[in-house]
Amino acid sequence: MPHTVRIWDLPTRLFHWSLAVTTVALVVTAKLGGNAMQWHLRLGYVMLALLAFRLAWGLVGGRWSRFASFLPTPARLRSHFANQEGKVTSPGHSPLGALSVFALLAVLLAQVGTGLLSDDEIAFAGPLTRFVSGEWVSQATWYHKDVGQFLLLGLVALHLAAIVFYALVRRQALVGAMVHGDRQLPGATPASRDDALSRAGAALVAALSALLAWWVASLGAF
Repeated sequence: MPHTVRIWDLPTRLFHWSLAVTTVALVVTAKLGGNAMQWHLRLGYVMLALLAFRLAWGLVGGRWSRFASFLPTPARLRSHFANQEGKVTSPGHSPLGALSVFALLAVLLAQVGTGLLSDDEIAFAGPLTRFVSGEWVSQATWYHKDVGQFLLLGLVALHLAAIVFYALVRRQALVGAMVHGDRQLPGATPASRDDALSRAGAALVAALSALLAWWVASLGAF
């Protein structure tokens, strides 16, 4: 008999959709250029805060939001690829999905980091450019504009394709679970903690993450 289990806690869901909206907005403002670059810079700080939150929440968040719960170990990957019937073997991210998550986080961190070190030599300079040599700034700017954005777009495309595949072929509604937090699972499964105390802890982590982003932004004012 199927069991309804809370897999994604509210903080994780809010992070997920905030990340999606911020990523789209960053891509759009980068393509528009001009005055939109001021918003691109501000959104970069929002992305920094979001990533800092997720890294911390991956250690202390709900059970299935913790990195330890979905590390794509060789054993988990072998089990996943041997599963020809498409049965749900991972309550949270599948091993293949976990690879996508870690890759996306790594590319976003690289994109934010190089953005903070970039200088377009016209109207924009990241707050960390004064701490490194011109060669580092040049390399960071090149990666941010010519490499990182294409890696990010490619990973986003793969992510969307995987969602469609799971919906049409595996008959698993991944999007719905990230909206309401619950999944229908074939057996009893421990739920993620998602009570008032957990959410209060997430709010504190979010505040500290925002404070970190503000501090990094303030470095460019000196």
